[in-house]
Amino acid sequence: MMALPWLLLLELALYASCFVCGIVTAASVTITQGNLGGLCMLYGTVSYNSTAGAIKAQLSSPASLCYFVSAISVLVAVMCFSLSLYWLYTCCIDEVVRRERMWMNLTLAVCGVFLFFLLISGCILKIGRDSLCNSVMQTVPNITRCEEAQSRTWVSPFNGVQFYTSLHKAETAVWVNFFFWLIIGVLVTIQRGQISGFRMLGGTGGDVSDPGATSAETEPFFNRASRPQ
Repeated sequence: MMALPWLLLLELALYASCFVCGIVTAASVTITQGNLGGLCMLYGTVSYNSTAGAIKAQLSSPASLCYFVSAISVLVAVMCFSLSLYWLYTCCIDEVVRRERMWMNLTLAVCGVFLFFLLISGCILKIGRDSLCNSVMQTVPNITRCEEAQSRTWVSPFNGVQFYTSLHKAETAVWVNFFFWLIIGVLVTIQRGQISGFRMLGGTGGDVSDPGATSAETEPFFNRASRPQ
């Protein structure tokens, strides 16, 4: 088993962190949706039954909206897990770790796609949760913060326990995931630049692997002038 370059080690650590963030987001959104009777309450509204003193979900978004956020997070997690396994396998099997420029370009493209969809997911969670909280604050009496509605009674089959905490956790995990993928993009760009620099150095005619070699030693054999007889 060979030692990995420190930039690649840092990249693998970020992949592992992104995997955890993806799982946290998907689990938090799914649990919240399940507690609220399968409804996606992002951008939703609630009503208050003053007689029973209970909160009830009034309007909800299409369930596909929550499925979209969860699917993006799961896809990112699967990708990070696969990349981590690949590099660990390569480290254990191969004697030399080589990163081709083509695959690094592909990694940058995947990074850009994930950043785009994570940005959308983060905005959906942020704006959708704020919209739900505005409805809660305007409808439910005697509360000053949205999270206080978690301790109130909800009309069955709705269970609002931890709904705010779970959505906030999901949003935080998405933005952390987004930030980590930004760093991954920077790391891959740096490594790609290093490969380009090595190729340019090798193209000058010198032997990169043996910087102490003389010009006579590195001169091609057939290009040498023939010795006088």
